[in-house]
Amino acid sequence: MPPRRRLTPDERRGQLLDVGAELFAERPYDEVLMEQVAERAGVSRALLYRHFPAKRDLFAAIYERSAEQRLTEAALDPALPLPERLAAALDTHIDYFAANRHTVLAANRTLAGDRTIQAIMATHHARLRDQLLDTTGLTDTERAATSAVLLSWLVFVHVLCVEWLERENFSRAELRDACVGALLGALSHGR
Repeated sequence: MPPRRRLTPDERRGQLLDVGAELFAERPYDEVLMEQVAERAGVSRALLYRHFPAKRDLFAAIYERSAEQRLTEAALDPALPLPERLAAALDTHIDYFAANRHTVLAANRTLAGDRTIQAIMATHHARLRDQLLDTTGLTDTERAATSAVLLSWLVFVHVLCVEWLERENFSRAELRDACVGALLGALSHGR
């Protein structure tokens, strides 16, 4: 076994988040043990608990980091027509949901009542709404009216994606198209 490399606290935290993210993506929340995270990371449990006092704390940090990454990865290109912009952003989110099924289901089922997880989701939805609004070029009056529609749509998308992960009653393309169609319909209805 090679000697352990000394990492800065930030590097170690990042490593623990990476390892935890892998484990939460591989199996349901209840099957992931902190001891497994420590073992896979090659650190003591004491060191892991120094960074994350509980499994929920580790999970919340992983979920928050992934939300930040998705915001960056799903940056909207204002040069594209709205339907194409939406489809590209949705593809990024659906890719994450599909690759991290257990993580998403844990956040939305196992930890559905957790205030920290809910706050992460609410912040993520608000920032996505702002990203969408920033690419529209709407006036202040139009922007205010559209803001509520977008936030409601983002919650709809979130719920539909979780349903898709649980039941897979429709294809990935149907999921994306339903989401795009729902927003385009909601936006055209008010005009």
